[in-house]
Amino acid sequence: MSRSVLVTGGNRGIGLAIARELAAAGDAVAVTYRSGEPPAGLFAVKCDVTSTEDVDAAFAKVEAEQGPVQVVVANAGVTKDTLLAIMSEDAFTSVLDTNLTGAFRVAKRSVKGMMRARTGRIILVSSVVGLSGSAGQANYAASKAGMVGFARSLARELASRNITVNVVAPGFVDTDMTAVLSDDQHKAIEGVIPLGRKARPEEIAKTVRFLAGDDAAYITGAVIPVDGGLGMGH
Repeated sequence: MSRSVLVTGGNRGIGLAIARELAAAGDAVAVTYRSGEPPAGLFAVKCDVTSTEDVDAAFAKVEAEQGPVQVVVANAGVTKDTLLAIMSEDAFTSVLDTNLTGAFRVAKRSVKGMMRARTGRIILVSSVVGLSGSAGQANYAASKAGMVGFARSLARELASRNITVNVVAPGFVDTDMTAVLSDDQHKAIEGVIPLGRKARPEEIAKTVRFLAGDDAAYITGAVIPVDGGLGMGH
């Protein structure tokens, strides 16, 4: 049965791959985007997840188009990398506001409808960096690590309503964000990945599809690494 799905930051990269994967599974999929162009073939709503008003308006449009959201994937995120000694307070707080508080806004807006329906799936897209840390990414790592505690608290709150909450933690993924790195940087990173290569966005998307599906009905509060072994042991 087709479900109503919302993927934030779904107009490119990992988010777009997730949206297309869930659409291919038969779900009605909507995406939010903050900038750029909306993707072809998907219902798209412009939304800045740092704005509660934007999130509320986006959900209202999605609900009018395809019904109450039954699966939400909080994927929207930004980076502002720099060393802590020269990191501005805005560079720290703005990354947390988008990545972590944005996930809070999206989850909060979705959860009342899920509780009434007594079913739902909430999936947060974190990062291996949130588990292992990364020099020059204290803000990003903090935001992604925060998702784990947030998700596990929600998993405990919502389990009695048959709502699962899980985290996917991608590693080094072949997207526009990593395309700007030099060949030497790519080789250095791939050299410490046990599987020796970047992930394809579709590999992250398939894990999200699993967590959103019936086969994962007994999984909640989990952190699933999709990182080629990069974060092994964390």
